[in-house]
Amino acid sequence: MTRPDFALDDADARRVAVGLFNHVWSLMDIADRTPAQDDEMVHAVHASRHHWSAIGGPENFARGEWQCSRVYAVLGRGEPALHHASRCLALCLDNGFNDWDLAYAYEAVARAHATAGDLEAAREAVAQARAVSITDAESATMLESDLATVETLLAAS
Repeated sequence: MTRPDFALDDADARRVAVGLFNHVWSLMDIADRTPAQDDEMVHAVHASRHHWSAIGGPENFARGEWQCSRVYAVLGRGEPALHHASRCLALCLDNGFNDWDLAYAYEAVARAHATAGDLEAAREAVAQARAVSITDAESATMLESDLATVETLLAAS
């Protein structure tokens, strides 16, 4: 990708990408976000992903797409959640990622399908996420916790 004349240097782009990624998490953690905070969250997640595109690698791109998908799922917007989850999964598969990156790509697909109301596709993606071998026990526990929230969505539907 070519960098525009106004692009930040690598160190500043990384600092901004990381800062925005973390800021999005702080916004997602707010129980009663305002519409303005929802908008801020959408803009921040895309800005983070944009800055990673200048200085990151495929892992950063996949994780950025995962976070975009999560934001849209949190907002109840199934179509963009599924778009970004599909991009995340494609990046993982195209780059031979396994372990927790691949498992979380399937988690994003599951959550996006659940948000969009496709319960069967969501259940299938949950099973695919669980089929991925995760070497780190803490990461495996975190995945199970996130998959349980997807299953809660499925049970409520």
